[in-house]
Amino acid sequence: MAPRTNHTGQERQATRPLRPGPETEPGPAEGAGSAGSSGSTDSTREAAATAARRVAAVRRFRDAGRRARGLAGCGLLLAVALSAGAVAVGSVRDGGGGVAVAAPAGAAPALLAGGDLDAQVAGLQDRLRSQPRDHGSWATLGLAYVEQARTQGDPSRYPQAEQALRRSLELRPGNDAALAGRAALAAARHDFTGALADAERALAQNPYSERALCSRIDALVELGRYGEAARAADLADARRPGIPVFTRYAYVRELRGDVTGARRVLEQALASATARGDIAYVAGQLGQLAWNQGDYRGALGHYARALAADDTYLPALEGRARARAALGDRAAAVRDLELVVSRAPLPGSLVALGELYEAGGEREKAREQYDLVGAWAALARANGVDADLDTALAAADHGDAATALRAARAEWARRHTVHTADALAWALHVNGRDTEALPYARRATATGYRNASFLYHRGVIERATGHPAEGRASLTAALKLNPGFSPLGARAARTALEAGR
Repeated sequence: MAPRTNHTGQERQATRPLRPGPETEPGPAEGAGSAGSSGSTDSTREAAATAARRVAAVRRFRDAGRRARGLAGCGLLLAVALSAGAVAVGSVRDGGGGVAVAAPAGAAPALLAGGDLDAQVAGLQDRLRSQPRDHGSWATLGLAYVEQARTQGDPSRYPQAEQALRRSLELRPGNDAALAGRAALAAARHDFTGALADAERALAQNPYSERALCSRIDALVELGRYGEAARAADLADARRPGIPVFTRYAYVRELRGDVTGARRVLEQALASATARGDIAYVAGQLGQLAWNQGDYRGALGHYARALAADDTYLPALEGRARARAALGDRAAAVRDLELVVSRAPLPGSLVALGELYEAGGEREKAREQYDLVGAWAALARANGVDADLDTALAAADHGDAATALRAARAEWARRHTVHTADALAWALHVNGRDTEALPYARRATATGYRNASFLYHRGVIERATGHPAEGRASLTAALKLNPGFSPLGARAARTALEAGR
């Protein structure tokens, strides 16, 4: 998944740090620039035509969402669900993620302070028509394109972001705002090695760059370098304490099994939040943390607060849908997720909606959602995004097993995280290679990260490799932790436990 730590808002004045204390482009014209093409990499015309149809499907989906937003008169803040999906795209965390956004020095901060992102982009484009040598606005525009790509499910914005950031660096070589923007772009494309390198370059120019400090944490997390990520979070907290850093600090703790510490940090962050976007974001993160622990009523309370601050905040809508589904209100969950995917057809929400349809016997509608994941992946790859983790996760359960394994192996070759270990373990399992899968399944749960899906995968693999007691313990732990972690997975876990009696 892109990093799940996401934020909206401007750079802030100094805020009290978490420590010491208990442990925490194209030209400015809209059409400038062009998306990359995947057709040249396809071996046959038929493959190229299939990819083109998939791209067109996602674009139609995206455009329908834009029309719906326009009619409703609502705009997106600079925030995104990650993963998503977990990763990427959807927080790596079980559905959702992103990179912090703060206005770079030299730009007009109000342009990124929240509201209608499309209008903000248009404002930046107008500014650059009259002031084409404003390197700060070029950097801001590049970052705004990154956020359009993520919040609107439109990866074709990434080449535009790249060109805008390049222009900023041509006008002012080595400026930290553009370097930090490149780090955010690399992270959005899941090039976490590149993101780390650009974040380090930005920090060499400005050690107090909030965005670069945050991107450095994100990159280390997504490379599986959790000890270094914890130290990077400490450094960021010392230099630029504030909500973007606090939320990352909390996630690093959660990944290492410290749920209580993560909750405490997020509660501190929420208490200090005043902007609507900040409140929505942090309350949404508290909701996700509660949902991961099976506290669905608590999660709904946090999501209600997030939506009271911003009723268009898609991660909170998606989280509310998952909580409602876990509590048995499938109809309300489907309505929420249909709204989410109409606005941002990202893999995590598409799969979640497909599984709800499938659990309700609507297989054709479910298949439509799973096919759109493939469409999104084709569009993402055409625009420089590594979509292997998303492909592996979706294909393992709802697509082609061989495709899932190829993608999971490719992702594991690039980075060793708990999420890539889990994806590779599950892809090996669906290909009947459980003996190979077991070490990866155990590695995915080795940091103490409390994730019911990981425990479910481990339990299934343990049973398949002749470890029935361990398998039963893992399946039981998954359902005890989060009994509604997946409408299909939870059902399969219960069936397996009943069959083993």
